[in-house]
This record gives sequence, structure tokens and C-alpha cells, in this order.
Amino acid sequence: MPVPKILGIIKEKSNQKIVFNTAWLFSEQILRMGVGLFIGIWVARHLGVEDFGILSYAGSFTAIFSIMAKLGLPSLIVREVTHKPEKKDQILGTAFFLQLLGGVFCLCLTVLTISALRQGDELIIVLVTILSASNILTPFATVDLWFQSQTESRYSVISRNCSFILTAIARILFIQLNAPLVVFATAILIEIGISAVGFISFYQKTGHSILKWRWNRAIASSLLRESWPLMLSGFTVMIYMKIDQLMIGQMLDARSVGLYAAAARISEVWYFIPTAISTSVAPKIYATKINSSKKDYKRKLENFLKILYLISIFISLPISLLSNPIISILFGSEYLAAGTILAIHIWASLFVFMLVGTSSWFIAEKLPHFALMRNSLGVIVNLGMNLLLIPMYGGVGAAISTVVSYAVAGFIAHSFFPRSREIFMIQIRAFKMIS
Repeated sequence: MPVPKILGIIKEKSNQKIVFNTAWLFSEQILRMGVGLFIGIWVARHLGVEDFGILSYAGSFTAIFSIMAKLGLPSLIVREVTHKPEKKDQILGTAFFLQLLGGVFCLCLTVLTISALRQGDELIIVLVTILSASNILTPFATVDLWFQSQTESRYSVISRNCSFILTAIARILFIQLNAPLVVFATAILIEIGISAVGFISFYQKTGHSILKWRWNRAIASSLLRESWPLMLSGFTVMIYMKIDQLMIGQMLDARSVGLYAAAARISEVWYFIPTAISTSVAPKIYATKINSSKKDYKRKLENFLKILYLISIFISLPISLLSNPIISILFGSEYLAAGTILAIHIWASLFVFMLVGTSSWFIAEKLPHFALMRNSLGVIVNLGMNLLLIPMYGGVGAAISTVVSYAVAGFIAHSFFPRSREIFMIQIRAFKMIS
């Protein structure tokens, strides 16, 4: 698609609020990408490959279970509040209590599982317990869903940025004090807690109150009937995002995890882009599905995907070509072996952008079970390839598995099912812009 045409899409009056909201989300993630990457690399250098691998293993293990704490509700809540703003207090209140129960369950499940898998490894168990405690704070992010539905993410951005800056300063202090791994894990929990306080404060200042939130059994039943496939889908996505590091840790050693985690940190730092854009565009897509013609609906989806694909290629190509000097400059010679891993792993970004970009279609069409099916296929492919390739090629084999599994889940799987071939064809048309 020519640049002038892309600019024309952005300048449409109906899209100006989306662009403004997306700019706020991008400002947050650019801050995190810059400062967060700098601090993360500093922490990685300070800890060394092995300890960084241990912390990364604990984080990956926690992340897989933590996705279940949200119960697959966030996108549904945004959609429901967009369609039924008069019921926002009941919808938000119900979501809050459901996620509170989910958070407690996930905390218990995570600790019990890691205790069974790593018996006697007290450090890993303590790290996972601290990190998984953040699930108890997950319900307060319900406020963020309200701001998303109103395309007013600037309040959430300010809250998260304040907490991020404060904990970034704390991490620098921990490095100077040569603090143990447990302290670095605690910083993540503190950051989420500060964000929760910010969410509530801005919600109050904009004329609302969480004290008005109410539980509604009928809404809960309706949400859970639709959300369980999304929860399982998110769970499967997180599995093939993080299972590589877990399998490397189980099959190889902490040092191998550290090398892979260093490469993955560079690749995954870009994943905020499709998420930020989708967060702003999704409410518009949901509204277009109901209020506009099928042609307009497909056009918005296609334009959305076109922009995402171009961005992903502009990111992946130069990083792949310059992977070795990037790793050497950022992480140091100790991590140099991660360069080859990065050259391959970065291409997963293309399919991650596809995966996130098409998720809005599955929600709008009320087909969350199809999203679960595609993601399950990706997990099966990833697990199978990891079992085969990690023993032979280590982190490089895991990177290959990641790229292929994302390609299956974000693109190829859509052609397998008659109902999802519509979005597959939209993806094909979106690719024509590149030629």
C-alpha cells in the first residue's frame, strides 16, 4: 500500500480518536522499550547468563499460568461495555470479582505445580511464588478495560508509566546494592501494585467509582460461557511464547535459558506495537461490525492488517541481518552466542502481528473457539519441534520452532476451517500491498 494511502486512512475524521489513543499507548511502550530494555540489559549483564536464565525461567513459568487469571475476559469486557454502556457498573463489577477468584486460583495452582516439578529447588519456588502473587492484583486492571472501551487509554498509560519509572529507579538501586534475585522479582510485583493504585485514582477523578460496581450472576454466566475458549486460547498462546525457555531449562541448563532469553528480549520488545494498535482499533471494528456494511467492515480489517504487516517487516529484516553486533553491543561478549538465535527468532514478529491483528475479527464474529483451535495447533507444532530440535540445536532449534508455530497459528491454520477462511482471504489481500 502506498504511503499516501496509509496516511489517508489515518487522517479520516472517524479515526482521529483512534490515532490519538494509539499515540498514548505507543508513548508508554516506547518508554518501556527504551528504558525497560536498557534496565533489562543492565540487569542481565549484572546477573550473568546463568542467574539471568534462572530469573527468566521463573518469569516464563509464572507467565504461562498468569494468563488464566484473566479468564479470557478483557476483550469481551471491552466489547460488552462498548455495546452496553448503561450496564458498565454491573459488567465491570462482575469482571472484577471473577478475575479476583481467578487470581487466587492461579496463585495456588502455580505454586503447587512448581513445587512438584522442582522439588528441593527453593530459589525457583520462591521466585515463582513472588511473581505469581501479582495475579491477586489483576482484577484492578478492569479499570483499564473501561478506558479502552472509551478510547481513553491515556489514563492507564500515565498510571503504568509512573509505576514503571519508580520501579526502574528501584532496579538501578538494586544493581548498585548487588541485591539478590528475589529482590529483582519483588520489583515486578511492586510495579503492578502501583499501577493498580493509579487506575483507581484516575477512575475516581473521571467521575466514576468502583464502589458502584456490582456483581451480576446473569452477566457472569454469559461472560464465562463465551470466555472459556478465549482463556484457553490465551493459555495456549502463552505456552508457545514461553514454553521454549521452560523446555530449554528442563532439557539443557540455566545458561542456555539465559542466552535464549537475551535474544527473545530483543524480539519480543516489539510485540507491543500490534497490541497497542489493536487496543485502539478493536472498539471501532466491533462498532463497524454492527453499524456498517459488510464491505466497510472487511475494508477496515484489511487496512488494519496491511499496516501491521508492513511494520513487522520493517522491524524484522534489519534486526535479522544485524543480530550479532546487536547482541554484542547490548549484552556483551558473554551473550554472543545469542546472535544466531536472534536472527531467526525475530521473524516470529511477523506472525505475532498477524495473530494479534486477526484476534479482533474472532471476537467481533463471536468465534473464540476458532481462536482456541488455531492456537492449539500452534502449541502442538511448537512442542513437537522443540522435542526434536532443542536436543540437536539448543536455542537455535527453539527459535526455529517458535517461528514455525506462530506461522501455523497466525496464518496457516485459518485456511483449515471453512468459517475462518474469510479472515484468511483478508490476510492474503493484505499481503498484496507488499508487491
